[in-house]
Amino acid sequence: MKTLNNHTLLYDEDCPVCNIYTSGFIKTKMLDSQGRKSFELISTEEINYINIERAKNEIALVDKKNKKVYYGIESLLKVIGNSFPLMEKAGNWKPINYLLKKLYKLVSYNRKVIAPSKNKNDNKIQCVPSLNIRYRVIYILLVTLLTAITLFKYAELITLLPKANFSRELVLAFGQIGFQYLFIQKISKQKQLDYLGNLVTVSIMGSLVLLPVLLLNHFMLVNEYIILGWFGLTVNLMILEHYRRTKILELPKYLTITWILYRIIALIMILTF
Repeated sequence: MKTLNNHTLLYDEDCPVCNIYTSGFIKTKMLDSQGRKSFELISTEEINYINIERAKNEIALVDKKNKKVYYGIESLLKVIGNSFPLMEKAGNWKPINYLLKKLYKLVSYNRKVIAPSKNKNDNKIQCVPSLNIRYRVIYILLVTLLTAITLFKYAELITLLPKANFSRELVLAFGQIGFQYLFIQKISKQKQLDYLGNLVTVSIMGSLVLLPVLLLNHFMLVNEYIILGWFGLTVNLMILEHYRRTKILELPKYLTITWILYRIIALIMILTF
């Protein structure tokens, strides 16, 4: 790899994905040993020429020699393009660059609902993205749709239940959001959207856990009791993850109880109608 020297990425140390890819750049020598630094360690000098608010939403790459700053997808293309010029050229082609920017913002603005972290009670600058309602709503809709598709495909494997129906799974997936919203109306709008983002993240995580069985069933017939058992295990893991996230968000514990209640109501509805 060709090393991009004298450049430093200011990353969110509480973001697992940010940690992985920035450390990957160092290990593969795409950046030198000083090629990344926690956002919280921004120096007084750097504050003078870095757009702090923008850097919270789009990872900043600082050219230490020329004091120039690249943000978001531009910063990543700068690092990758130093070793792979063709990838940078392709990434800067307008149609692809437009899609990359939108995808980057979708992930970046929602990274705290994808992987939440506790608020720190210190005086350091924290790398917390701004609340972007449009990207939060898009994230909720997209993730819920993907969850419904996965549940529909999984339900097709269970003959003990009424025949699978995509419309039913879609209604149930969105119904979970509406049901839980009934119990969070008294909290701030920001926390409502943060919770709903975490809620659908738990759902998509459950869908990802179900994928191995779906893939395995393409190659061999999986016993239905194994399918049911795996689904039960997945639900239990989702309960634990939901509880963990509400604790991080400092929200009422009863939200996990209402989450379970909705699942019970949904099962009764499936068995009845």
